[in-house]
Parts: sequence; structure tokens; C-alpha cells
Amino acid sequence: MIIIMLGAPASGKGTQSAVVAQKLGIPHISTGDIFRWNIANNTPIGAEAKKYIDKGLLVPDELTINILRDRIEMEDCKDGFVLDGYPRTINQQESLDKMLEDCGKSIDMAINLVVTDEEVVRRISGRRMCKCGKAYHIVTYPSKKPDICDLCNGELYTRKDDTVEVANTRLDTYKKQSEPIIGVYMEKGILVDIDGHNPQDKVSEDVLYEIHKYSSKQGVV
Repeated sequence: MIIIMLGAPASGKGTQSAVVAQKLGIPHISTGDIFRWNIANNTPIGAEAKKYIDKGLLVPDELTINILRDRIEMEDCKDGFVLDGYPRTINQQESLDKMLEDCGKSIDMAINLVVTDEEVVRRISGRRMCKCGKAYHIVTYPSKKPDICDLCNGELYTRKDDTVEVANTRLDTYKKQSEPIIGVYMEKGILVDIDGHNPQDKVSEDVLYEIHKYSSKQGVV
């Protein structure tokens, strides 16, 4: 079963993708992880991608789709996979559909985690980090002492990309580039909206219910 996980920044795509992948026994794929693996292993595609990343440039769609093709042709993807946070533009969506078609595959479900703009900003701007790597959130996962890490007593800080201003910029980019994809998958009849405001376990329950319902109807795993 091939599943695409969609949603605004901080909607929970990574978390829910991991839950689904573990439950179904299929890989959780993110293009960022693929790039990092190829760069770390010095593959030809990784070396090419590194040229762009080192310059702070976006990796071209053609290179991204090629690196994704290599990943989904691996043996562990023969029964499907969960694709996290990709595609992000209409061009990427069209390239992905064409690539999957060439591989004799197609997307079974596109799961859209729905959250309001206000919730996205709250989730992003409420993040706090410690130099030891421990992460917190001032509302959903606060430290025991304000602005102090529970593990090392270090002072918590806000990352540069976790401010309200950056959150709003990311939202604007998402609406312009990524939201149109939702309409495409809706027209294809494979889109499922999930309320992303609920507690994490409830969101997972809803996602898995929809997958089970689809699987029972289609006879896929």
C-alpha cells in the first residue's frame, strides 16, 4: 500500500507517518532522510545533491524524483511505503505520479492532516530546545522549571526557524505551493482528511481506521 502524508507545517506528518509505517510494516520515507543517507554514503546522486545543498539552494525536482525512484525500487518497498511531506508542489506531484506509473505503481491514499493556521503557529512558535538535544513545547510538553532543561539544567532557547514570523512565512509558502495538491488528490478520489487538532493517539487512531476501511474495501495491505 502506498500512502502520501500531507498537511501544513507542524501538522504531525512525520509522527503519523512513523505510526502508519510501523503498523503496516512498510518503510517511512522522507526525501530529507534519503538525501542525508546518500550524502553520508557518498553515492553519485548524493554527491550531486550536495552541490546544491552546500550552496543553500533547493535540490532540483528532477534530481529529487530520481533519488526517490532509487529508494522505492529497494526490496523493502515491494509491499508499499509511506511518503512523508512529498510532493510539495504541483510539478512534484505530476513527476511523482509519472515516476510511479513507470514503476507500475500508484498512490492508494493521500492522508491530509488538517489544522488551523493558528494551531500551526502555536505549535511552531511554542517549541523550545536545549543544547543537549532535548525538545520541549511550552504548552504541550513544558519543562518542569520554566526555560530550564529537565535533563541537564541547561537554558532553553527558541530556534531561529521556530519564531512566529518564520511560522507565518512557512504557512504562506505552504498555501501557495502545497495546498493545490490537496485538490488534485481529491479529484482522484484518494484524499482523506483527518482532524489534526486531536491528541496524537486519537489522530493515529483515526488515520489507522481510514487505512483499515480502505484496505477492507480494496483488498490491499
